[in-house]
Amino acid sequence: MTIFPASEVSRYAAFADRADRGNPAGVVLHAQSLTPLEMQRIATDVGYSETAFVTSPLRRGTALTVRYFAPGGEVDFCGHATISTAVALGHELGFGDFTLDTNVGNVLASATNAGTATSGAFQSPTISSTPIDPGHLNDLLDYLGWDSTDLHPDYPPAIGFGGNHHPVLVAQKTSRLAELSYDFEKLRALCRAQNWVTIQLIAPAGAGQWHSRNPFPWGGVIEDPATGAAAAAFAGYLKTLGRVTAGDQLTITQGLEMGRRSCINVKLLATAALISGPVTPITA
Repeated sequence: MTIFPASEVSRYAAFADRADRGNPAGVVLHAQSLTPLEMQRIATDVGYSETAFVTSPLRRGTALTVRYFAPGGEVDFCGHATISTAVALGHELGFGDFTLDTNVGNVLASATNAGTATSGAFQSPTISSTPIDPGHLNDLLDYLGWDSTDLHPDYPPAIGFGGNHHPVLVAQKTSRLAELSYDFEKLRALCRAQNWVTIQLIAPAGAGQWHSRNPFPWGGVIEDPATGAAAAAFAGYLKTLGRVTAGDQLTITQGLEMGRRSCINVKLLATAALISGPVTPITA
């Protein structure tokens, strides 16, 4: 087994301008010699919702292979770890644009730096949305402790896609998101069976503003404080409903109830979503 020093794991708070906010992500830039089992062990030890591993040599101008691991297993794609990886690459190779070769295909990412402030962005895979099976919806609501009266009548439940599949439940009021208590094992089994990575629980909070929470039992995590892939999936959901078109922008606030306020900026492109936000190194 490779002996891997903890110092080789960089840590970032994604979608936040403070290290104690946003969603923490681990990034390992030099993971070429690591096996999948070793990457899984490191991600579990780090304990964040995801840690990203760059498994190809670090060369500018070529696609860099990236894999993402949650404590509960490998995830095909992860938004907050992607912008964190872009910033880590910016520190290593120079800020600018990068092509990341992920399990869902090539993803264009970028990192910028202005003084001490850094930010990251990625262009999602093609976004879309499909109907949710009525039986699966009933189980989902049951395990969450929700019922149909909690749902916004203008936003039907569906499955959004922006790199991963995420059920989208739009609540009538943001107050419905104040409590999150669910059957972890049952919801985890359902998410695993249907390949749902997180659940996008979201409510309108003003013009172009949304408030979100994201249970992540698939990955062995109760809740994610910022979910860039789910933000892209939500863009696919809104686009399919005809609520947004290319050029429209929205902001998703997440993590408030966890004490880790996150701000996810979303811009609709022709077939994808541009997801961006600040990224802050965690040094303590």
